[in-house]
Amino acid sequence: MYCLFGYHEENTAHRAVFIMAKVGTPLPPYFNIDPDAALTDLDLPTGSQDFSDIAEACTRGRSDLASRGLNETGSKSLRLFSTWEITRYLIPVAQAHFRRVLKQNPDLPQGQSETEGGAKWFTLDEVLRLRAFFGAQGSKAKNYLSYRPAGQPAKMVAVANFKGGVGKTSTAAHLAMSAALDGYKVLVIDLDSQGSMTSIFGGQVEDEWQTAFPLLARHYGEYLRIENQRRLDRGDAPQPLDEALGAAMEMTARDVIQSTHWSNIDLIGAQLNLYWAEFQIPVWRMQARGWKLWDALTDRLEADGVLDEYDLVFIDTPPALGYLTINGLAAADILLVPLGASFLEFDSTGRFFDMLHSTFASIEEGENVAARALGRPEMAFEWDAVRAVITRYDGAQQGELSALMQAYLGKTLSPHRQDFTALIGQASEQVNGIYEADYRDFNRETYARGRETFDATYAAFKRLLLGVWRRGELAAQEAAE
Repeated sequence: MYCLFGYHEENTAHRAVFIMAKVGTPLPPYFNIDPDAALTDLDLPTGSQDFSDIAEACTRGRSDLASRGLNETGSKSLRLFSTWEITRYLIPVAQAHFRRVLKQNPDLPQGQSETEGGAKWFTLDEVLRLRAFFGAQGSKAKNYLSYRPAGQPAKMVAVANFKGGVGKTSTAAHLAMSAALDGYKVLVIDLDSQGSMTSIFGGQVEDEWQTAFPLLARHYGEYLRIENQRRLDRGDAPQPLDEALGAAMEMTARDVIQSTHWSNIDLIGAQLNLYWAEFQIPVWRMQARGWKLWDALTDRLEADGVLDEYDLVFIDTPPALGYLTINGLAAADILLVPLGASFLEFDSTGRFFDMLHSTFASIEEGENVAARALGRPEMAFEWDAVRAVITRYDGAQQGELSALMQAYLGKTLSPHRQDFTALIGQASEQVNGIYEADYRDFNRETYARGRETFDATYAAFKRLLLGVWRRGELAAQEAAE
């Protein structure tokens, strides 16, 4: 039997192609691919050495891209802040009053003008000095100085999720910058061997000995020394303290902390070799079952007095629940979990919390079996606050799903949604955060709209932080009474 176009009905594929061609409908791109043409596009088979060549190309490209955020000396520098920006975002007073105060107090920073009679621009250090002055003058309506109760410790904030691409690093970086602009002294710890946070803050890290690795190694080494003394007392041979551990025993947290182009943000950076910790830590753990690896980061920072020098410590964790992440999470007082408003990210985040439960409950049970046998107090991990935060939010497309997520997660999900903004993409092209972007590269209105979502993200976090500090303050007062 023949059809209207003269093809036998068994030749359905040719008939479909002919009909589509007749009516002018383009074929899908996966039809009619010529195998010989495809072969010409194919490279030679890839070997392991080729990965090195690809990595080298990426390294060159990374250096080229990173240089966009560098000044003429090859380092990052923080831009200046204008009178308009200061009085709108940092010291909320009328511009006329701000200028009048400067005129009446010539010892205060006066800023610099790019043109005769032009707008005044100030460094961050100068802004912080001005904020301190306005705070000392006092105002019933405005708190110019950031709140931190006397006697309350610095708070450590881990930003974590084992799903990549959820805005984990950018959220941590922008919260750190927001807190710095708010007058807090900040330490950023990069535990992700990809080193993205380190790049944002212009960190220079040559190897794992300039990362958090030696802090973990020293913690293990100190435990091993104590354990070896016990072994000697029993007449047993001690375990060897190798050369690497010996070197780590001479290091402190200050040896790996570096300053950044933000005057009140310091950094413990990361680079690829930090990933070695994920292989080394389980070896140490097998050699010394009693070593509490999850306390390593906290104990070293406290022992070296680092936490006394900062208000906030932000920890950027790897997108996996490995040993580095466990250290970051165990050290944290506040846990933030960024995720997108999508089914897959909601599902993945649920599994992340399930793994958190399994991991930390397992550690608790293992420790408490021995504690109960010896009549000692049992241990329990505890966080002051845990919040999931929706990032890259599109209200027009994701409103219904985000509302559903809120209904299930309740207070665990922050009611604030971090909107998607093109400003972050434009700033990222220069390897900068949005607070490092000069609004003159856009215009005031575009800049103001673009930073609104990150200002709101910080406001939601600061409300959480101040509540945690206030609760601690009241508890301390009650204990003293």
